[in-house]
Amino acid sequence: MATIIVQPGSARTGRQRVSLTAIAHNRLMLLLILFMAITTILIGRLLWVGVFALGTQGDGTLSPFLPARADIVDRNGVPLARTMDAYSVAVRPSKLIGEPAELARKLHEIFPDEPEAAFYKKLTGRGWAYLRRRAMPEQVAAVNALGEIGIEFPREKERLYPQRTLAAHVLGFAPDSAGVGGMGVEAAFNDRLTDAALRGKPFAISIDARVQGALESELYAQLVAQRAKGAGGIILDANTGEVVAMASIPVFDPNKLQNYAGKSCGESPLCNHMVQARYELGSAFKPLSIAAAMDSGVVTSMSKRYDATAPLAVAGFHIKDDHALGRWVNVPEILVHSSNIGTARIADEMGAAPLQKLFRSLDFDQRAPIELKERAGTLWPVNWGRITTMTVSYGHGIAVTPLHLASAYAALVNGGTWRPATLRKLNADEVPEGRRVFSAATSARMRQLLRMIVAAGTGRSADAKGFRVGGKTGSAEKPEAGRYNKSSLVTTFASAFPMDNPRYVVVVIMDEATGAFGLRTAAWTASPVAKRVVERVGPMLGVMPDERRDVDISDLMPLLWKPKGEAE
Repeated sequence: MATIIVQPGSARTGRQRVSLTAIAHNRLMLLLILFMAITTILIGRLLWVGVFALGTQGDGTLSPFLPARADIVDRNGVPLARTMDAYSVAVRPSKLIGEPAELARKLHEIFPDEPEAAFYKKLTGRGWAYLRRRAMPEQVAAVNALGEIGIEFPREKERLYPQRTLAAHVLGFAPDSAGVGGMGVEAAFNDRLTDAALRGKPFAISIDARVQGALESELYAQLVAQRAKGAGGIILDANTGEVVAMASIPVFDPNKLQNYAGKSCGESPLCNHMVQARYELGSAFKPLSIAAAMDSGVVTSMSKRYDATAPLAVAGFHIKDDHALGRWVNVPEILVHSSNIGTARIADEMGAAPLQKLFRSLDFDQRAPIELKERAGTLWPVNWGRITTMTVSYGHGIAVTPLHLASAYAALVNGGTWRPATLRKLNADEVPEGRRVFSAATSARMRQLLRMIVAAGTGRSADAKGFRVGGKTGSAEKPEAGRYNKSSLVTTFASAFPMDNPRYVVVVIMDEATGAFGLRTAAWTASPVAKRVVERVGPMLGVMPDERRDVDISDLMPLLWKPKGEAE
């Protein structure tokens, strides 16, 4: 029998076990230190790229932590334009497994505003194509349920306008959220909106979304009621030049842009008529002209009378009044009854130079000074002869934009200082000093006269109780083929409130309003809109109605002629 002898190995001592444990522990600690070092480096790098590198980035460099374009908000922080991750629907025709005609029909059911034929064309095309940009999540889910592998759902940065058509002409649009804005604020402030250092901070503009909504609502209601071609309005801070609301109808939805190439401003909904269209604004010019006569020393007394007994014949033309008074009239009566003859006689006595000086100081000879790039020039008379001086004084023969008129009325009532209009929300220390265009005394007198027009004249339909509105109507025939079209009127009401301490200017324009029972003048078409707008927006802007307060016009009211036997 064989015996196997196994030599026993030496037993592992306790010291050896401790040594192995220490080695393992040291290795783990080394790995942990390396892991922490790598993590620290990565975090540091991310912080450098995300924070510190922003200061050295050019405007074209996009940070992954910031939107490609800053949000736009109203003066109270309400979002008006935002850059968001949006759903899109696209197709690769080469990968489709279904029948294109059937898919086109189903897609049309999901997106009824897109023709079935348009979908079919894309489904049978040669290359990748969008089926829908900015699709809603529920629409994406419905398309996904079709089970078509050739349809994709890319997520892209899109510029969205959550208030839809609200203030569309002011905001404009940005076809590419990282590119250049197409119009409006998006174009005017493109550098600010794409500045790498400022993209994370919303850009606050002067518009108040609540006031804007009220203005648009009232304008649209009147446009429908009067069957007008168009309508527009501006609400301007009389003391800072900030545009609180600006509306032009027809409107467009910047979320659903259409191709309006080749269409004129009058035909395209993209046209902002408040800055892109120029009008002869008629009698709304009369207060400006009379204020110029007061400052030039031509009108020194409100009781001074002018002959309006018959049409005024000048160089083969006859200046008439729409509602002939057939008597001599004083200054308050000229404005209260809107006399062309009386205004023309004052302008004739004053001469062209003072009127030109005033209109140039109001920038009536150049584009309105506001940040918007889309602005129309004015129609400035080439020859300022005697007849031109007379007709221009009551708003014919010169054409400006409604924004020009709003800024002029702000200067007329705020103490005499003209300031450029702006779409920036201004801090108190940012309000421009402006330039004096009327004396303080003339401005104070004009506040009385404008209040009289609303209290006792052509502007009575704008008398919002307790808001002390003052303003002037204007109804002007539109020029057409070298003559004036008597059936085509632009009606205007330029106003301010509260007139005892003017804070806001309100200008309303109605383009070719049909009117009721043939009543198409501003007193029937534009003034009532201003009244309703003031009643709605006054409290929003901190102006509460108070029928215990008003402008003191007691020294002027006795100058208004009354028929014999009528009580004083």
